[in-house]
Amino acid sequence: MTQARTQRIESEIQRVLAALIAREVKDPRVGNVTITGVSVAADKSSARVFFTPFASLNPPEQVALGLAHAAGFLRGELGRRLGLRHCPRLQFVFDDSAEGAARLTRLIDSAVASDAATAAEQPDTEPDSGPPRRP
Repeated sequence: MTQARTQRIESEIQRVLAALIAREVKDPRVGNVTITGVSVAADKSSARVFFTPFASLNPPEQVALGLAHAAGFLRGELGRRLGLRHCPRLQFVFDDSAEGAARLTRLIDSAVASDAATAAEQPDTEPDSGPPRRP
């Protein structure tokens, strides 16, 4: 199957799963979850669903357990709503890319603050006007 079809299936799975989890899953461990991406295997037998808990009181491990518990229901509904003959097996994976991005932002902010403090400590010098000009 073509790459375009795989991408289309991934985006449709993401869209339908987001709606199903928000409206149909009643497990209190799940709460508000954002589906950040879906990666379908080449043979379409399994799909990795990346999620991020949104304002959840439960740790990501508990949210993953709740989603794994609801995976059979979600797979059946997904197959019905998308009209797929063989719906992929769902594997839920916590997406920590947002935490990594926040950590990098903090590192950059601290580096900028450190540079600003170093620049404030040095005496003012004339701005560099570039290389000297020839007459």
